[in-house]
Amino acid sequence: MKRLPVVGALIVLFLAVLAGALAWRSRGWPLIHDAALMHYIAWRIGEGAVPYRDLFDMNFPGVYLLHMIALKLFGSSDAGWRAFDLIWLTATSLAAAALAAPWGRLAAAGAGLFFAVYHLAAGAWQTGQRDFLLCPFLLLAALGVARWAEGPGGPASLALGGLAVGAGITVKPHAGLFAAALVVLVAIVARGAGRIDSRLASDGESPAPRRLAARTAAVFVAGVVAPSLAVVVWLAVAGALPAWYEIVVGYLVPLYSRLGRPGHWTFYRWHVWIPIAAGVVLSLASALVSRRFAARHAVVTIGVGYGVAHFFGQGKGWEYHLYPLAAFAAVALFAETQRLLEAGRVVAFPLAACIVAAGIMLGIKGVEAADAAWIAAKERRVSAIVADLDGRLGPEDFVQVLDTTEAGVHALLRLRAVEPTRFIYDFHFYHDRETRMVRRLREEFLGGFDAHPPKFVVLLERGWPAGGYERVDEFAGLRARLLAYTVDRRGDGYIVYAR
Repeated sequence: MKRLPVVGALIVLFLAVLAGALAWRSRGWPLIHDAALMHYIAWRIGEGAVPYRDLFDMNFPGVYLLHMIALKLFGSSDAGWRAFDLIWLTATSLAAAALAAPWGRLAAAGAGLFFAVYHLAAGAWQTGQRDFLLCPFLLLAALGVARWAEGPGGPASLALGGLAVGAGITVKPHAGLFAAALVVLVAIVARGAGRIDSRLASDGESPAPRRLAARTAAVFVAGVVAPSLAVVVWLAVAGALPAWYEIVVGYLVPLYSRLGRPGHWTFYRWHVWIPIAAGVVLSLASALVSRRFAARHAVVTIGVGYGVAHFFGQGKGWEYHLYPLAAFAAVALFAETQRLLEAGRVVAFPLAACIVAAGIMLGIKGVEAADAAWIAAKERRVSAIVADLDGRLGPEDFVQVLDTTEAGVHALLRLRAVEPTRFIYDFHFYHDRETRMVRRLREEFLGGFDAHPPKFVVLLERGWPAGGYERVDEFAGLRARLLAYTVDRRGDGYIVYAR
């Protein structure tokens, strides 16, 4: 029996070595893909631009605030972004470890290290994704509720948990579903505790349990609402609130939410989720069977359920939508591992095998992701566009990029160049063209283009979710205006037009 805990130590050692190796391989990860877009928006806001009013984007304000902090503390270099990502990963792993800590040192170390391995295996393009940035807020919310439910944390833990998930909602509103589930759990636990107290105090039933449940849930809800109110005040003071409302109600919900849905859902190396899912089921089921399933198990299970809903509810099948599920799965995997190993239960061995198998598969994925050819190609494209335009822009010159994530906006960030319109991307103009909203966006774009004719227009070949250079033919007004420009440069995947 004494040898069994050694298995746990070997698992932790394996995950620690794997995390260290993947972290070392990630040291050269560049600022790339979506993160560069949010950096550009954050830089523009720092220069005085009003979010949403001057920058048409669908992301929530909390994302901009985090990127503004990252720019302020670390700058816009690749090394600065790498530092921010590793610090955020460390904070997330520590939150996972804290949530798992009551189940033993193996659970704490294993949960934190497993999530670190999961992220470091994902590749540079997933750094800074909103779903990754959301994870520490979700884990801290779960920690606050679990501590309150177990007694020692008290109302302060509950309020802090509410503040954490409330901050997460400002990053990605889908976290509101997790908040709602936690509110229900808080009310149930509070009412149960109140019913016990009332029965101890008197022989009859009293309304105290209902009142206690309502008051306790109100503490949590107040914490949830506070960050959103603060963000709304910021937008109102900045003059961004009407534009934000228009984007959310007029574009994000009715149109963008349906855009990019695949014919079938898949993601790179989905096979890794087979051992993860099996391990989570084994761990939580063993807690149920042994009647050890307590409040902390319930909170983590709610987190796992939310992670599933977070991925499938968005309906796009993008791998980074799995981050919340990965965060809670990392905790759930180790919830019962130490106890099962110490007790010598047979189920401990398949559970350990699931963890090791998932780790091996993540390690293989990490090696492949670190050498992704498309990331290197995108880096070269960014540098090429910068080289084509560097030194040719005056203080009053504009550059209009027709792109989404293919390098154009990233080049603007490096050049510190401004577009003549508020449209950072061009995909808005090519979907749902029969709708009043998209027609109005096209008209606004052309008006801004005419009011401040850009010196250069950079057209990226690859559109999103589809289309190539020919997509401009579907936008007659834009095509007509490009006739006033000549092809200045051609590069790999882009054309520079000069006025």
